[in-house]
Amino acid sequence: MPEESAINIPGAPAGEQPAVVEPTNPREPLPPKPDQQGPEAVSPTGSPTGAPEHSRAQSGQYLTTAQGTRLPDTDHSLKAGPRGPILLQDHHLREKITHFDHERIPERVVHARGAGAHGVFRSYGTAANLTRAGFLAKDVETPVFVRFSTVLGSRGSADTVRDTRGFSTKFYTDEGTYDLVGNNIPVFFIQDGIKFPDIVHAAKPHPDREIPQAQSAHDTFWDFVSLHTEAQAHTMWNMSDRGIPRSYRTMEGFGVHTFRLVDTEGATTLVKFHWKPKQGVHSLVWEEAQIINGMDPDFHRRDLADAIEAGAYPEWELGIQTFPDTEDQMFEGIDLLDPTKFVPEELAPVQPIGLMTLNANPVNYFAETEQVAFHPGHLVPGIDVTNDPLLQVRLFSYLDTQISRLGGPNFAQIPINRPQAPVNDMLRDGMHQTAVHAGVAPYRPNSLDGGCPFKAGADVGAFVDVPEEVAEAIKQRKNPASFDDHYSQPRLFFRSLTPVEQDHVIQAYTFELGKCYEKPVRERQLLALANIDASLCAAVARGLGMPAPEATEDVPDAQPSPVLSQLGKTWPVAGRVVGIVADESSDLEAVRDARKALNDAGIVPLVIAPSGGTLGGEDDGGIPVQRTYLTARSTEFDAVIVAGSAAPADDAEQGLDAKAGEPGVSLDPRVVLLLSEAFRHAKAIGAWGSGSAGVAAASIPNDAPGVVLGDSAGQVVPQIQELLAAHRAWERFPAATA
Repeated sequence: MPEESAINIPGAPAGEQPAVVEPTNPREPLPPKPDQQGPEAVSPTGSPTGAPEHSRAQSGQYLTTAQGTRLPDTDHSLKAGPRGPILLQDHHLREKITHFDHERIPERVVHARGAGAHGVFRSYGTAANLTRAGFLAKDVETPVFVRFSTVLGSRGSADTVRDTRGFSTKFYTDEGTYDLVGNNIPVFFIQDGIKFPDIVHAAKPHPDREIPQAQSAHDTFWDFVSLHTEAQAHTMWNMSDRGIPRSYRTMEGFGVHTFRLVDTEGATTLVKFHWKPKQGVHSLVWEEAQIINGMDPDFHRRDLADAIEAGAYPEWELGIQTFPDTEDQMFEGIDLLDPTKFVPEELAPVQPIGLMTLNANPVNYFAETEQVAFHPGHLVPGIDVTNDPLLQVRLFSYLDTQISRLGGPNFAQIPINRPQAPVNDMLRDGMHQTAVHAGVAPYRPNSLDGGCPFKAGADVGAFVDVPEEVAEAIKQRKNPASFDDHYSQPRLFFRSLTPVEQDHVIQAYTFELGKCYEKPVRERQLLALANIDASLCAAVARGLGMPAPEATEDVPDAQPSPVLSQLGKTWPVAGRVVGIVADESSDLEAVRDARKALNDAGIVPLVIAPSGGTLGGEDDGGIPVQRTYLTARSTEFDAVIVAGSAAPADDAEQGLDAKAGEPGVSLDPRVVLLLSEAFRHAKAIGAWGSGSAGVAAASIPNDAPGVVLGDSAGQVVPQIQELLAAHRAWERFPAATA
């Protein structure tokens, strides 16, 4: 047997093995790996230059600007004191962010894969005492456009990867456009926006092979987050079920940052924004997500569009957590300017302030979903920003990136981005100028255009920046000491989950780290997990076949927050999808009754039959078939009902369908696969009549949790609806009863 060291296992991301601790001794960049070769070094006109092949790569031991000036720090923006605003003179920040913003054309660098929808937001008026924003006055209705997205993948990647999701809403208010640009996770990887290029470079595919696509299960991501431990809070959320949502319709949204609301008297309140889905917060299980990525990579896009088309309009309540706008901007020991921290709802309840309903799909994906441009600086009177150092950089970056992606400064004139309020901005010309401006004096003051446009005061709806006092401080690149706690919040999150959810977190970490080639990277991340929770670390280490390290930091405990768990509650079932397996042996009247009952509850019933067309003759009012045994898969359905014998169809042979089995079986192998997957994924399963025998033939116990057998549709369907309200029959997972 050859020694392990003599076996060349492909997959090493770098030319030599990394150290467990961050290297600090200056050295030249590593050479390329032996299997790598770049293009010949020739001139622009094809003449050989004689230069070494790798002479075009980076060189030198020290970090520099693009002009070669050495830098002492690239982790902190230049601020007016540790808690002060970021200074415009920060030339390194601007160079780093500007270059990053223009790395990709024309696709977004992040959030490239998205889905959008139109809708309306109706304000409850409950925030009217806190803000002068007109769209938050009682019963005001405002048109909106929402774009959901994944972060890491390209436009051609899959929907159900483990990733953070974007949740951005454009409010077309009569005071100007307001953009609430958020995610489905309330914390972020980094505390200072100057680190954004670093986290994205680490999470994106390795630059040598452009793999893996749309996932974080690789060395560069875990190398970065295990060294830059402020990322552990976001990573914990992403390794939970929140990283693989069931649907955009069952996904929370968060503004992430702390913002200010300003009332008519100028008084301010600090707030965090929350979107709460009316259908509840639900996720996929990991195997389900993997199957979907192969079977239907457009699953989330399709789900959103189909729900709107079916009239099952998705709804979210917008809510706010409110905090006194104190000088220290702390709340219950939590720094409100730290974007890696969230405030448990037990400490600050979320107060509903309005309802958003998405009721229309785009007419043209490119014109609307692809070209929509969001920006946290698109504000309206009554809403202002804070000195959160990540938000401060986003105020520059989002505007800058549109110039490259959308071809110039006039992106606000693209139809989906046009304000639905009068615009008189004195901005002229530029690429893609579609307005025909009149007048001769695009400047102020002027008399040639009659003095127009005129300055507005607060009395006529002007946006007035909050006159926040900036404390005297030393100009420096530094975070406040309150940003230093990187472990207590991921510990709080993990310990707030139920045992089955904790098992999913453990499996996610084990899978992701198991995909890392470098052992030192795995060791370093286990050290971080040891500081978060010893049992989590031990379980992941066991799965990796590695020893569990001891904690290196004394991390305080916190009271668990039950709101963080997705389990244990019931939710409306409208918009859920139920598959009904039926054939010519079925009681078609019972199938009709089941379809009607499900439809009346707002559930989408899809009939699955041996072949397409209809069940029953036209004279009998044939039932249309939406899926066949060939095209159906369990992952499309929230529950499955068997209303027929499910005998093998004509194409139930492996030569015709790889999912089919050997001939001679009593149940079609595709139906067996569908039922076994649904059972394994803890979905509700029902049957009546001959369908009960089909459930038994799939080796599903009649008395298992979430399995409903009966004599009629009237017995089975109501119980299936009740089970759907809890999303899954969680008792099937061993951890749920451990």
